[in-house]
Amino acid sequence: MRTPLCDQLGIEHPIVGFTPSEHVAAAISRAGGLGVLGCVRFNDAAELDTVLDWMDVNTDGRPYGVDVIMPARVPTEGSAIDLNQLIPAGHREFVDQTLIKLGVPPLPESAHEAAGVLGWLHSVARAHVEVALHHPARLIANALGSPPPDVIASAHDRGMIVAALAGKAEHARRHVAAGVDIVVAQGYEAGGHTGEIATMVLVPEVVDAVGAAVPVLAAGGIGCGRQVAAALALGAAGAWMGSAWLVTSEYASLSPLSGVREALLAATSSDTVRSRIYTGKPARLLKNRWTDAWSEPGAPDPLPMPLQNLLVADAHQRLMRSNMPDVIPMPAGQIIGRMNEVRPVAEIMSALVTELDETVRRLEGLR
Repeated sequence: MRTPLCDQLGIEHPIVGFTPSEHVAAAISRAGGLGVLGCVRFNDAAELDTVLDWMDVNTDGRPYGVDVIMPARVPTEGSAIDLNQLIPAGHREFVDQTLIKLGVPPLPESAHEAAGVLGWLHSVARAHVEVALHHPARLIANALGSPPPDVIASAHDRGMIVAALAGKAEHARRHVAAGVDIVVAQGYEAGGHTGEIATMVLVPEVVDAVGAAVPVLAAGGIGCGRQVAAALALGAAGAWMGSAWLVTSEYASLSPLSGVREALLAATSSDTVRSRIYTGKPARLLKNRWTDAWSEPGAPDPLPMPLQNLLVADAHQRLMRSNMPDVIPMPAGQIIGRMNEVRPVAEIMSALVTELDETVRRLEGLR
């Protein structure tokens, strides 16, 4: 199954896979899709540069993409004011007491306290862009709206395609007006940052809003070939998938702890919640005792981005290292209920493509 998106991106299958793991991203590209590496975890631009060097070598000449987070600039960012000073003491006390209540052990002496994922900062995201522009990435996507005009222009100068995620039709129209080449219509079911409109409703709205101007990728609640076929039926040119890759064997290199894997494999489609506790913006996460604690009476409201991430950075590290599946702080979409066994990326891609073709043939037979 090929769509015009395949020719635009130079891929075999109309499937784009977002992941924070370079091993998963490279495997997706090698399997005929477009692997898109999430850059937000890289506080050090030099580390991202090294990882993209690895991607250049390990994608077998296939195209890949990068995803950055470029939020609105925080007024105090870059000034003498330390962002940590803007975090209320009451919020810090709540986090500390919650960790005690949940029985989360302290970090081992050999571990360094987390400084927060600085990739949520506009200035760090710009450093990510500068690194990406010096690599042969085919696509650069922004998860929080249209990239700034100079970023779009620089990407186009280097022959890169620019994508942006949209949760409403009006967002999509703004992206097209800004010069974005591909709109990702991400529905409510998706993991990570997501809006309030379900994929089934959102995708045709976005397709109709942008017309023939740019192709649309459907995202949110897509984890099998039938769902890819549904995305195409709604007018999308392909699918953007994220949560489907969380339980791949390649992902284990990024999250080797068994507690993470156990939490993901045990989760059903009902075991996620949309909350601002992860970054300060609404994001879908695994629902567990950690997320429940933030909904209890007396819990503080989450802080705006990037302060919330700075607040919970050390807590997230402790929660992940605790190896306690019922407190793991993990972004995941509702499709995680289908991800109940560990498989290689190539096997998942093969199953997606096979089921997609079977579904299209079955539908053709109904005429």
